[in-house]
Amino acid sequence: MRITLKIWRQAGPAAKGALATYQLDDISEDMSFLEVLDVLNESLISSGEEPVAFDSDCREGICGQCGVVINGQPHGPEVTTSCQLHMRSFSDGAELTVEPWRATAFPVIRDLVVDRSAFDRIIQAGGFIGANTGSAPEAHSVPVQKRKADRAFEAAACIGCGACVAACPNASGMLFMGAKVTHLGELPQGQPERWSRVAAMVKQHDAEGFGGCTNIGECSAACPKEIPQDVISTLNADFRMSKGGKR
Repeated sequence: MRITLKIWRQAGPAAKGALATYQLDDISEDMSFLEVLDVLNESLISSGEEPVAFDSDCREGICGQCGVVINGQPHGPEVTTSCQLHMRSFSDGAELTVEPWRATAFPVIRDLVVDRSAFDRIIQAGGFIGANTGSAPEAHSVPVQKRKADRAFEAAACIGCGACVAACPNASGMLFMGAKVTHLGELPQGQPERWSRVAAMVKQHDAEGFGGCTNIGECSAACPKEIPQDVISTLNADFRMSKGGKR
């Protein structure tokens, strides 16, 4: 395959960025997208140029650190992470515009690398169970309805990659936050801190500069783990309860 990459290059957080164009020949359709970036960087280093900075870790679709926007779509055209996106998803001669996540809460560090520590601070604010539950109980000692267990498991699949924020016109992090609140709120162990949890997380979310949800649905459409949009409804219901409302 022959492809053209238009990649966002930015030397640092305060530097002005711009798209740089690169031509690559002899790209295998079996390569992952990150392998293509590796090939490009080898070429750039050989010619004495600065390689393109991008994030990755597991390269197995588990951590989501590899997230970039490809032709306007977070993680690209498939329902998967950027590292698991293969070049057979594109046609020979394709032109790909590659950009970092665009959100005030995710400032660019360099090129395609953004600072996603805002998500960490939301979790630190309340996305955990702090109640002392003692030693691990026997698996069947605490009854959990299957419907609730299944929903908690589904929400727990969120990897915090930030694709939802990148896809949202408002740069909202509510799908991420809704997944965390739903995961813990559906389980018995999460009940003691349920209302304080959601109040603290929403407060931190807004302080980080994320926008509000207007139910457009781009977040769940872009999610590589297919987190359903209804977790946002759970988040909103729990937040109303935390403020003394009725569910």
